[in-house]
Amino acid sequence: MFALGYDTWLVIGSTLVTLITSYTTFATEHILFKNFNHKKYKKLIIITTGTLLAASIWSMHLIKIFADHYLENIIFDIKLIATSYFIVLLASIFSIWLVTSYKISFLRLAVGAIVLGVGIIGMNYTEQLAISIPYYHFEYSPKMVILSIVWSAVGAGCTLWFAYKIRVEKDYVILLRVIVSMLLTSTIVGLHYLGMLSLSINHLPDAFYHSLADRDNSAILGLILIIFAIFIIVLFICLLENSLEKRNIQLHRANKKLKYLIAHDHLTRLPNRSYLSNHIKIVLSEHKLHRQNLAFLFMDLDRFKAINDAFGNYIGDELLILFSNRVTKFIKQENKLFRINGDEFLLIAEHTNLEQAELLAQGILDIMQEGFNISGHKINITLSIGISIFPEFGENLQDLMMHADIAKLVAKEQGRNTYSVFNYQAAEYTERNQSRLMNDLFSAIADGEFILFYQPKFNDSRKIFGVEALIRWQHPTLGLLTPNKFIPLAEKTGFIIPIGYWVLDQACKQISLWEKQGLDLYPISINLSALQIEHKNLIQTLEEKITQYEIDPNHLMIEVTETTAMHHIDFSIHIFKKIRELGVGLSIDDFGTGHSSFLYLKDLPVNELKIDRAFIKNLEPHSKDEAILDSIIKLTQHLGLSITAEGVETEAQFEILKRLGCYSFQGFLLGKPVPKEVLKIQFLSSKIAANAMKKH
Repeated sequence: MFALGYDTWLVIGSTLVTLITSYTTFATEHILFKNFNHKKYKKLIIITTGTLLAASIWSMHLIKIFADHYLENIIFDIKLIATSYFIVLLASIFSIWLVTSYKISFLRLAVGAIVLGVGIIGMNYTEQLAISIPYYHFEYSPKMVILSIVWSAVGAGCTLWFAYKIRVEKDYVILLRVIVSMLLTSTIVGLHYLGMLSLSINHLPDAFYHSLADRDNSAILGLILIIFAIFIIVLFICLLENSLEKRNIQLHRANKKLKYLIAHDHLTRLPNRSYLSNHIKIVLSEHKLHRQNLAFLFMDLDRFKAINDAFGNYIGDELLILFSNRVTKFIKQENKLFRINGDEFLLIAEHTNLEQAELLAQGILDIMQEGFNISGHKINITLSIGISIFPEFGENLQDLMMHADIAKLVAKEQGRNTYSVFNYQAAEYTERNQSRLMNDLFSAIADGEFILFYQPKFNDSRKIFGVEALIRWQHPTLGLLTPNKFIPLAEKTGFIIPIGYWVLDQACKQISLWEKQGLDLYPISINLSALQIEHKNLIQTLEEKITQYEIDPNHLMIEVTETTAMHHIDFSIHIFKKIRELGVGLSIDDFGTGHSSFLYLKDLPVNELKIDRAFIKNLEPHSKDEAILDSIIKLTQHLGLSITAEGVETEAQFEILKRLGCYSFQGFLLGKPVPKEVLKIQFLSSKIAANAMKKH
């Protein structure tokens, strides 16, 4: 049997080549992933670093083959040597891909270790199979082969784990890179010599040994040149990495400073509105979870503009800085002061109820009495503070700030240099609430927030013979609002016009549906204001809707108040005639409360008068209200008009009106405004009940 010897310098050189190449591989992978678009170049980076890693492993084995003292007539199979590189290349690329994942589990690590270990083993024994010597044959020890496989898998697993840690750890990166390079080198070197120990070369006849003195040492010179070139590459990579690291540190510091400047006031260095928006989400969530109070103190420096005008902006700026420093020192650490705008500041006091907030506000007012010394000037200034408490006065930032601001304005009205707690009855709150509603109106139609309720009209037999469409606003935060909450605002802004046309469209659509279903719930009455009656597109829009939905115009009725009808009487008569020509009915609502003139009443082309609920409210037998109603009902009968009594709420009222000759009723006694689905059920139920009565 032939025993192998080794060239010591080639062994040392091959080990150094492996160590340096391994370090270069992991350094290159780190630089590429850190400075290039991961998603765009990930595959290219993995292939590049996988190729470098495979070259590191493969070249070490190849050099060690030259370090072994074989016989002089050794033969190499080039195809098998190339195959050995291809094997380790696939394993290396797969392993690099594995450690570049965002997270790595034990299973993934085990799979990667097995794949890389098998790749190294496959490359090692494929290279050995590529060697042949005439008159000698190779034999392998099974125990040593198994030991080399275990060694390879364990070493590969440790290498991959540390390679992964390099990517996720920010500290000791260079040390980890050295460790992983040494682990990989130890794995490769150990595997090679375990492979050599497992190998025995048995002598066949006529073989002869080639002496070491005759061996060609040109491989040593080539190795030295390779090591020198690799050292140059490593030096360049280290310099490049150092430069990139410095640039990244500078960018990180610049970004950190930029984020600070964005979130803090440049003058006082206090957190600003931008910081507040993010901070308050966490604070409100915590206090909501633990059901704790949170106080908002909105502070404004009284007559600050006068200070600026008298002493200059420099003194004003210094005053703001000294004020913010004094308040910051006074408050607790968990409380936070924000500069909102100009001379306005907001203090958020955590875990603070109303009583504690008032004590805090008084304490801040007290420390302001000391005044400020600025550039030789004694500056005295006072504060106005408004207080709102979470969750009593709001559950979000906007409401709490708005209510604290309103309370601050009340404090100013009370003479300044004081604090005030928010009160829902404050005139300022009412005005702001109205303004907010007015603003929300403009998107209500587009957002589908308006809905129609229907209040039925009944005849003297309590059967439905028509409905009145009443608009409601399903506000996203305030809930269901009745018309008296938003119609006056709509009239102020002119938004009543699109609202009126929306109601008209929905009513015509509903008439069309009921006509097809055979539900005799019409006519549907809709209310129009003076602005809508006088709008130039009213008649054209009515024609378009009747045509669009193909409805019987007699199934639609327009209601206008008595005041609206008498507003411009000549114009009203003109418009009413055009409406009647279309076949649409007309009704005068709230009759008896406006400025009706019986002279004009005979000229108005209307179908119906609706007696205002004011005449019905206190209706009793033989009362003055009964006498007035008797006159109105007889008058309308003589004029050939139908009459409807509104606001019927008791049986006594119903019976008196019937006795006086009124045959149409509307009120809570008979039916409240309900959604169309509920109205349909009520109508069908009443029909079923009526049919049942007939049978009996």
